[in-house]
Amino acid sequence: MSEVRLSVEPRTEFGKGAARRTRRAGKIPAVLYGHGSDPRHLSLPALEFARVVRENGRNAVLTLDVASETELALTKTIVVHPLKNYIEHVDLLVVKRGEKVTVDVPVVLTGDAAPGTLVNQDIDTIQVEVDALNIPEQVEVSIEGIQAGTHIFASQVTLPTGSTLLTDPEYLVVAVNEAPSEASMESDVDAEGAGVVEDQPETPAE
Repeated sequence: MSEVRLSVEPRTEFGKGAARRTRRAGKIPAVLYGHGSDPRHLSLPALEFARVVRENGRNAVLTLDVASETELALTKTIVVHPLKNYIEHVDLLVVKRGEKVTVDVPVVLTGDAAPGTLVNQDIDTIQVEVDALNIPEQVEVSIEGIQAGTHIFASQVTLPTGSTLLTDPEYLVVAVNEAPSEASMESDVDAEGAGVVEDQPETPAE
């Protein structure tokens, strides 16, 4: 995964009022921590950061230009407003070149299973340990031509060189089952309706 450079500013005001002022200025309050250093309070450019997450995902390595210094960081936490859907706060984790980090990587299915099958993806991400500057954007699992009754477990997912699986190897990632027939679906509908008694209109009191 490529590095993305962002120009950020130190933050000297704290509290809810200061955070609101930061957001009104088109920036996001953030905290950078890790490697035993004191937390650093920063302001991120809101539009640029949102674009980075949208185009590169949360595992993008950020090169932060701050106060004539540069820091490498990963996005640890993004807090989004529950109603207005804007980013309220970000936690960033300092990383070093050559360091191993633990990340959740999206699992993407490719291809089409055999006709007459139904594909269920049980997990959308797997956790791996990998070099901080070589985090994969995704891992692909091919289901091309797979027959009903096939199960793919985490241990069977092909990882990029240098990656170590941390998710339980026996965790089910994909299950390919036989698709239900139209007759069985109709039977299920009939069974669901069996025994249902419609409410009778009340008899007016005399």
